[in-house]
Amino acid sequence: MIVITAPTGRIGHQVLGALARGDRPVRVIARDPSRLDPAVRERVAVVRGSHNDPEVLAEAFEGADSVLWLVPPDPRAEDALAHYLDFTRPACEAFKTSGVERVVGITSLGRAYGKPAGLLSPAFAMDRLIENTGVDYRALAMPFFMENFLSQAAAIAEGGFLTANAVDRPLATVATRDIAEAAVGLLLDGSWSGQDEVPLISDDALTPADMARIMSEVLERPVRALQTDLDTYRTTMAGYGMSDAWARGLAEMAAAQNDGIYDADHANPGRPAPTTFRQWCVEVLKPAVTA
Repeated sequence: MIVITAPTGRIGHQVLGALARGDRPVRVIARDPSRLDPAVRERVAVVRGSHNDPEVLAEAFEGADSVLWLVPPDPRAEDALAHYLDFTRPACEAFKTSGVERVVGITSLGRAYGKPAGLLSPAFAMDRLIENTGVDYRALAMPFFMENFLSQAAAIAEGGFLTANAVDRPLATVATRDIAEAAVGLLLDGSWSGQDEVPLISDDALTPADMARIMSEVLERPVRALQTDLDTYRTTMAGYGMSDAWARGLAEMAAAQNDGIYDADHANPGRPAPTTFRQWCVEVLKPAVTA
């Protein structure tokens, strides 16, 4: 039995879609099962509730051998670290009591950075908690998601610009479909053991200015990269209804990215994630912008 947390999220729904087409039994934890694709919902077992609830976790993990673990973001949380740990602590207890053998976690690159890193630091704390249980663990470690640009689709389409905190500094990226593919492979593979980090990084070495140029070529319209300072970025995020703590965490995360938190892994990516930024723009961004 494979259990998927956050099955309607950006990564979880892709993992669920792939696994639901196979023959392994799958169980999901969902606050609102109506948000699941109806065709998929018919093929999986559903435990209704939140995966920070010990009773929900006990029910979901019964008989499970593998778990996809993902803490959902909460932009209204007043403490990002507490948000991550309040989800992860009961899960760690449930891993031990239920006999879960393998956990695949969604986390960030840059654990060796060693300095505060905004919203990335709680992900590293999550990894440590899980590892301390002794469960076999693969931490899928990601840089900046290409899909983050979808939140700027209107500005890209209508205004011809994207905003970034350092337009001339290379930024490591990955497409979420590559994360989902890696997660599916690990969840279906019963041969691995121990604990390790799995970096997932596109082979690109692009600055946001380079990305804007590629968008221009793919969309056949001018797109430019505009730099915004971190204070403006934090204020803008707070203006969207985020808590001050979450907006500050985003700004501190951007500062860590500007300071090179991904650089060591970006320079030595091992086996690169397959989707290039140009390919992502053709196959994901362009349909979203022209829809």
